[in-house]
Parts: sequence; C-alpha cells; structure tokens
Amino acid sequence: MTRHAPARCRSLAVTPLRPLLALLLALAGGPAASAEPTPTAAPAPELQLPIRCRPGHDCWLVNLVDLDPGPGIRDYTCGKYSYDGHKGTDIAVRDIKAVAIGVDVVAAAAGVVRGTRDGMDDVDVSLAGKESVKGRQCGNGVVIDHGGGWETQYCHMKKGSVVVRQGDKVATGAKIGMVGHSGEAEFPHLHLSVRRSGQVVDPFVGPERKENCGLGAKPLWRKEALNQLTGAMTAIFHVGFHDAKPEARDARNSVIGTGALARTAEALVLWADMYWPQAGDHMRFRIVAPDGRPLVDKTATIEKTQARRFAFVGKKRPAAEWPAGAYNGEVTLIRDAGKPGERAFKAQASVIVR
Repeated sequence: MTRHAPARCRSLAVTPLRPLLALLLALAGGPAASAEPTPTAAPAPELQLPIRCRPGHDCWLVNLVDLDPGPGIRDYTCGKYSYDGHKGTDIAVRDIKAVAIGVDVVAAAAGVVRGTRDGMDDVDVSLAGKESVKGRQCGNGVVIDHGGGWETQYCHMKKGSVVVRQGDKVATGAKIGMVGHSGEAEFPHLHLSVRRSGQVVDPFVGPERKENCGLGAKPLWRKEALNQLTGAMTAIFHVGFHDAKPEARDARNSVIGTGALARTAEALVLWADMYWPQAGDHMRFRIVAPDGRPLVDKTATIEKTQARRFAFVGKKRPAAEWPAGAYNGEVTLIRDAGKPGERAFKAQASVIVR
C-alpha cells in the first residue's frame, strides 16, 4: 500500500509546533525504526488501544512498523504487512462517512502533551499530491510525552478535532481528537508511532527482542489491546451494490452504496473493498434475487498479494426491469482451499430494488 483515507470538547486555539515538534510530527525523514533502542531504566508505557472502535468490525489493523533497516520490508512477524520505512501502526476506519460521524482517538497512555497540530484539510493525498503536505506529513496530530524518553505520536486526525493543547496532562484513554484523513494519507486512519529517546519502537516488540520473529519479550500493548490486534490482517471491510461499474474512490468516499436502486437500473453490481488478500486466495461473489434464485455466482483466484484491493462482479439488466425486492450479496475470500488450515473471510450486503 502506498502511504497513506465531532464537536470539540472545548474551544481550542491551534497550537503551532516549534521546528523540533514539526519534525516529530512529520512521518518522512524521521528516525529509523528500531526493535532494540538504547536501554534506559525508565519503565516502558503500557499502551491501550488508541482508538475507540472494535478491531475487525468497524476498524482494521492495516500496516505495521517496518523493522528492516534497508530498502526491504519486514514487520515483527517477519512478514510484509507494512511498506518501506513505515514508522508506526496504522488502524483504519471504513470510509469517509465514518470520519464524518466521528471516531475518537484517545491517549494510549498517560502523559503530558508535547505538541499539537490542527487545521489541515482531510484530503486524499493521492489527489492533492505529496508536495501539498511537505513537512506536515503527519497531518493533524498530537505528541504525548510519557517520561523517561518515551513518547507516542498520533497522526492524520480530523480537521478541527484536536481537543488538547501543549502542556496538558492527559490520562490513559482520554480523548485527544478524532480519526481523519489529513497529511500524507490515502485512506482514513490513525497512525500511531512510539519512540524512546528519539528511536522508533514497535509496540508489538517492545524494548527487548529474543527471537527474530514474533512478539517481543515485553510488548508495549496491554493484554486486551494485544488480543484485539493480533488476529488476521486480511479483511473484507466494505461491501455494497451499485447500478454501474463502480469506482473505488467513490466507494471509499461514500458516494455509492448508500441507497435503493431503480428497477430500470442498467446493471446490478456487487463490489468489495478488502485489506491484504493474498496470492492464491479464492474470491467468490454471490448475488441472490428476491425469489431466492442465484443471480450471480462467480469465483476467481487472486494472483497477487495486495495491501488493498477493490473488486466487483455484476449482471446487466436482463429485461425491461429488475424484479422488485431485496437482493442479497455475499463476498468470500477462501484461503488454503481444501487444506487442513482452510479459512474464509466473509462480508455481506443487501439492496432494495424498487
């Protein structure tokens, strides 16, 4: 995946960042990721989930810290659920509609606010261009100092949502803003970076590493958060119907898939947006007509592992009008089909035709 897509608690003026803090809030050009930062006697913070959501239901873990010091990619599992140089953990929400409704960002641990930025627009950087956010890649964000050289950084927050200011003391779980789409982001999500003495620490690894792959000896995540964030990263996170060939950007911006379809619609199309389908997965699209008959039932094999994939299958109107009623769709990813470890990832949608 390329780099990155409500009301305030109180009236708050934008706190401008000093040059040092501006660097801290910039994703590009920051310190390299390190699984083994310089030792210190200060205790590591215990991190709770930094976003009020249910992972796997209305938010999804998308990218991990890249621990490879070179041009390669290696996450803490020795997999490639990241991209070159990624310095944090990305947790995504479904679409821009979720951003509009509001998803709270909270302090992962208690501390003192070291710096903030607010006021940047929520815009897909693939449209605006990276030059538009140069030096401000984090977008709207917050840096919290936890003492002993430890700090957390929260990026890509919603414009106007930051509710803390420099010097504020915050408790674990206190709201600091909302998930947005600002800075160098191509989808709505929260980017969380953890640092000790300026060096990036993967919260799944912590300050110590005894094995080359897998969780560290003392991960920074609290047990509940760790359990929420160590499931499969593959997910069909959004499905819907449309009356013509759908565009991924329209689906992700909630332009399509939000209402009933006319009986004279040109086509009936079931679309799906997914994270981390793998090469060899079987992808099945199935649409069932109001009378229970299968209208579409198509399976294809995915040829390439991708961080994000948008796919669709449909059927042109067979007569003057579609039969009225509820049409049900199901999208399934089947991994290791026919093998002992076979598993399926499913998502469903329905639409009324009238």
